Amino acid sequence: MKLCLILVCAAVLHTEAKFKHKDIRLVVCSDTEKEQIYGLDGEEMWHADFTQGKEVMTMPDFADPSYYEEGAYEGAVANAETCKQNLALFVKATKSPAEPKVAPQTSIYSKSDVELGARNTLICHITGFYPARVGVQWTRNDVKVTDEASLSRYYVTDDRTFNLISTLSFTPKQGDIYTCTVEHVALDRPLTKTWDVQVPPPSLGPTVFCVAGLAAGLLGTAVGIFFFIKGSHKGSSKGNCGKQSPDFVRWALLSEQKLLELLGKKKLVGKTTPLTFK
Repeated sequence: MKLCLILVCAAVLHTEAKFKHKDIRLVVCSDTEKEQIYGLDGEEMWHADFTQGKEVMTMPDFADPSYYEEGAYEGAVANAETCKQNLALFVKATKSPAEPKVAPQTSIYSKSDVELGARNTLICHITGFYPARVGVQWTRNDVKVTDEASLSRYYVTDDRTFNLISTLSFTPKQGDIYTCTVEHVALDRPLTKTWDVQVPPPSLGPTVFCVAGLAAGLLGTAVGIFFFIKGSHKGSSKGNCGKQSPDFVRWALLSEQKLLELLGKKKLVGKTTPLTFK
């Protein structure tokens, strides 16, 4: 049995404007693992990478983060050793109490919109589990592909449970089925989530806009021709000025007829003969 000790140092800061901020430091250790992070308002800002032997600023530069003073990593190393010593004393004093267990929750989704043949990434998000030990297995069409996947480091949350992300690069093919299976001591049986390649249907938006635009254009043309003929007739007092040929007027009426059919309206009543204006 392996116990994990979590030391938390938190401070709530506020101003006269009543804005509150939560600054937190977490030191986590077991007999085989250790971790230390700094966070602000639920977001991780800094962590110690004990594998690479360095500190890592998690917040990007554009977020204008506050950088920690020199020696923060060396302090984290010392804190981890102190944590292990305290853990050993705790286990001895409490006679190896039962380890608490919290089962994980999982979800699986793609990083980008799915396009057949386009390289993408599947993400298996594992949250809210304790202790930190967890196993992750991937399959593609019932064939194990765990060797092609990667695991993030553990993230400690405010409620002292852990989060973990596993990713798998893949090229979508129609009909492929992927699974992410998680094993944890708090689970009665492995927890499996399934994801299959589904390409969303093309959007009908551009087609609808195109048809609507065409209909509006034809309607505008028909209305314009109508008022042009009417205006020309009224502007003439003698002779043939303003008169339009029967073929021209018949074409205008046929154009309007086709437009109404396109819009699903009833056909014009009457024969397609030249208009007579009074």
